[in-house]
Amino acid sequence: MSRTMRAARVHAYGGPDVIRYDELPVPSPGPGEVLVRQAATSFNPSDAGLRSGYLHEALDITLPHTLGWDVAGTVAALGPGVTALEVGDPVIGLVAGAAAEYVVAPVDLLAPAPRSIPLAHAAAIPVAGLTAWQAVHEQAGIGQAGIGQAGTGQAGSGARVLVNGAGGGVGLFAVQLAKLAGATVIATASPRSAEAVRRLGADEVVDYTTTPLPGGMDVVLNLAAVPPEQAAALAPLGRTVITIATPVDAPNARHFIGRADAGQLTELAGLIDKGELVVEIAETHPLTGLTELHRRAEAGRTRGKILITLENS
Repeated sequence: MSRTMRAARVHAYGGPDVIRYDELPVPSPGPGEVLVRQAATSFNPSDAGLRSGYLHEALDITLPHTLGWDVAGTVAALGPGVTALEVGDPVIGLVAGAAAEYVVAPVDLLAPAPRSIPLAHAAAIPVAGLTAWQAVHEQAGIGQAGIGQAGTGQAGSGARVLVNGAGGGVGLFAVQLAKLAGATVIATASPRSAEAVRRLGADEVVDYTTTPLPGGMDVVLNLAAVPPEQAAALAPLGRTVITIATPVDAPNARHFIGRADAGQLTELAGLIDKGELVVEIAETHPLTGLTELHRRAEAGRTRGKILITLENS
């Protein structure tokens, strides 16, 4: 194992050019931790918000900070007291500092990676998959009790669900999970994403660039960063509005942030291995491609889930 690694870090908040590719010592896992040799991580819109300082108050971080949240790799070393995993095990997890060749992770945040897809592709799962799972099952209560952690029971099987921003990383999972839970799924997507959204199970695809969004929904899942006036217009469309992006100021709306949950990751991996959930990858780039990727994202020129490969980076 190499004694040094590359990591994408920010030493100060600012534009994409503040991202630096530092050479650092490979860390050692402490008690209850493991060292993961990363196959890949993925880009999330929150990475740009963190880098710019927009999320400074929401995220408790110290500069310099390594970007990335999605872990997908193999266990390289075990910390004291770790018996649940072995060196060589493929794992996934939601852990800060994932845009690096090696990541130290608490063992209780990791889950076995799905075996039916390339390990690098599994980097698309943690942030997007967990956020979609929690939006669909916990926040909106879509589906029958017993599907993962079905929550409030607000919208049972057969609910009409509008997924706004279905072509994004979270949206592609949300469409599938809502459909698996028995919902009728109406998805908004641009023409470039419509085919993928339809293929993954949407009953109806609305081109938001030309067509008003439909009302009469049981649940509206807002997964897109939209101007506040557009966000306000979502409230009358459904009985319940769940948003992970722009807050919606209405009594029937609530905003939430996805969290790490190894049990739910295990559920997601199981659905993938059973062929019931598909991981869609839009693009793949090396670690040093992050700077340009941040520029494109801020210009609105990215879609879907984008991988950052770390093996031999």
